[in-house]
Amino acid sequence: MHPHNSLLIRLLKKYGAFFSDKTYLSILFKLVFKHSIDWHNPLTFNEKLNWLKVNYKNDACVTIVDKIEAKNYAASIIGNEYIIPTLQIWDNAADVSIETLPKKFVLKTNHDSGSVFVCQEKEKFNIKAIQSKLQLAMSTDFSKTFREWPYNLVPRKIFAEQYINDDSKGDLKDYKFFCFNGVPRFLKVDFDRNTNHRANYYSLSWNLLPFGEAACPPDPARIIEKIPNLNQMIELATKLSNNFPFVRVDFYNVNGKIYFGEMTLFPAAGFGHFVPETADLDIGHLLNLNHL
Repeated sequence: MHPHNSLLIRLLKKYGAFFSDKTYLSILFKLVFKHSIDWHNPLTFNEKLNWLKVNYKNDACVTIVDKIEAKNYAASIIGNEYIIPTLQIWDNAADVSIETLPKKFVLKTNHDSGSVFVCQEKEKFNIKAIQSKLQLAMSTDFSKTFREWPYNLVPRKIFAEQYINDDSKGDLKDYKFFCFNGVPRFLKVDFDRNTNHRANYYSLSWNLLPFGEAACPPDPARIIEKIPNLNQMIELATKLSNNFPFVRVDFYNVNGKIYFGEMTLFPAAGFGHFVPETADLDIGHLLNLNHL
């Protein structure tokens, strides 16, 4: 995103309520990518994600963007053994209490991205400060900012989740499968989130792919070992992505055990820059909209 567009983008988001979804997204797309979106013949991945926002309405989309309901949805398809247990649910940040929670846990909101608060020691966990952050997160509305319509229909809640951690060194990696028309085609692995966030993309046979994201550039020199249960993850992603034109299905691999993470309909809200830029078009070819 070019710096001189930032003010224009802020103004658009501020007065966005006056525009239809299609008009709003057309303006925002032009500001971010410096070219117009082709609504009649979208070609790039980002174009097609925004096309889906306007043209694809499926009640199941609301279910899977709700982080609480997504667990129930996933459990009904792949089984409870892959689900991270939910410990408690609240409607308001002020009601959040950690008294009955275990020493380690994770707090999340069910309707947004990034509102994740990890507690490893309750004695050092500033719940008052976290409540303030949760209250702010509860006001986030992706349906307005990026016109991701399913979020508008999610009843906002806060929930506590069981803490999981891999015994291996480094941060807990998640494996994000990009699934097109019910078929996983490649995956993304994020690493060094808290220091120098990077992400590598791999084929399903674990070959490093020659592209990545500008926001978290790939590091070809970083060796990430192929996980032994990769094929099982692929099978689970296939089952979960069925009936969606596109969805990203995320898993954790904790000491050899697979856990479901989440399902994402619009990675980077459909405004993510790839490196090289041609990858946007290459990935777009994988998404077939003709049957919608």
